[in-house]
Amino acid sequence: MKGFSNRWKDFPDYIIGITKEIWEDRGIATLHHYYSPDIVVRSPASVVIGNEKVIGATMATLAEFPDRTLLGEDVIWSGTPEEGMLSSHRLFSTATHMADGVYGKASGKKLQYRIIADCHAINDQINDEWLIRDQTAIVNQIGWEAKAFAADLIDREGGPEKAVRPLTPATDQPGPYKGRGNDNEWGAKYANILTRIMGADMAVIPAEYDRAVQSEYPGGATGHSHGPVDRFWMGLRASFPDATFTIDHQIGREDPLMPPRAAIRWALHGKHDGWGYFGAPTGAEVYVLGISHAEFGPWGLRREYTLFDETAVWKQILLQTG
Repeated sequence: MKGFSNRWKDFPDYIIGITKEIWEDRGIATLHHYYSPDIVVRSPASVVIGNEKVIGATMATLAEFPDRTLLGEDVIWSGTPEEGMLSSHRLFSTATHMADGVYGKASGKKLQYRIIADCHAINDQINDEWLIRDQTAIVNQIGWEAKAFAADLIDREGGPEKAVRPLTPATDQPGPYKGRGNDNEWGAKYANILTRIMGADMAVIPAEYDRAVQSEYPGGATGHSHGPVDRFWMGLRASFPDATFTIDHQIGREDPLMPPRAAIRWALHGKHDGWGYFGAPTGAEVYVLGISHAEFGPWGLRREYTLFDETAVWKQILLQTG
């Protein structure tokens, strides 16, 4: 890979390797090299600029969860070393809540949850990132409900006036990566499926998903067959029936020993004016950042992984409604 250390055999090896080096091998200082000084890291909870702040947040997380592991399940990527590459990295994390921190008093609970991170890298360095953790799974396993955690976090951050603002188009910051992915057929197929779902064409689920599909959704919710898929997407769209759905990034890939697969980064932006995933309508304006991975087989879409941050959505609702 031109511009990258020859210790990496390919881009997925780089992404998985530096993640382990930073978090599990305690090479936190390597973030000075692997992350650009002015990197923009967007999570649904906030926008952070600069590797110094990323280093501080990394240390705070490891203080709260010192035995945290990050197991790379897949890296779906596009681009070239010369022009820059975008990785959509899906991880399964384990951790024990051993110390007080952003998730409250140490509970001693053992956690399992997924993360998907979209990272842009060029010349051995990441300079743009979109990061979603399954916050619902984390807080549920510690003993919180997502809404209650969001309310408590607002209080701990100093109340509605001082609380950290979640990611929205108003708080987002531009980064160097302007790409939209690639034009691979599997990315296009999955983008079409999600667009049809968001257009209320729920018949696409039995038509395009394998009857034995396995689904992995926020809260660590594992499902099998069409029912859980229909309930998840129906509940989300029903909460924001008039919100604008956009696909911000789309990748499809075919690789040896892997099924055809796709990674889509998407957003919903609009009013919480329907009954659904988030209960009674509040009229709050909400921005939902999501990332979805799909694997295809001979009978259709056979595995789907989707993450968004339910606590960040509740935080937006509560900041507007009290």
